[in-house]
Amino acid sequence: MEKNEKREVVNKTVKSGITFGSALAMVISYVNWHSVLWAIIHGALSWVYVIYYIVKY
Repeated sequence: MEKNEKREVVNKTVKSGITFGSALAMVISYVNWHSVLWAIIHGALSWVYVIYYIVKY
């Protein structure tokens, strides 16, 4: 695998992880707080909120 191919794979993986983290954070937030506003805020925080939720609860 060439350097450019490896970089492309890493970029796709990072983008997918961020998207999944945001979706997961928004679902957890909405289930707990029943608020779209909080879900959007927690979605912006992404993995930070997911990790916080796991540690806290």
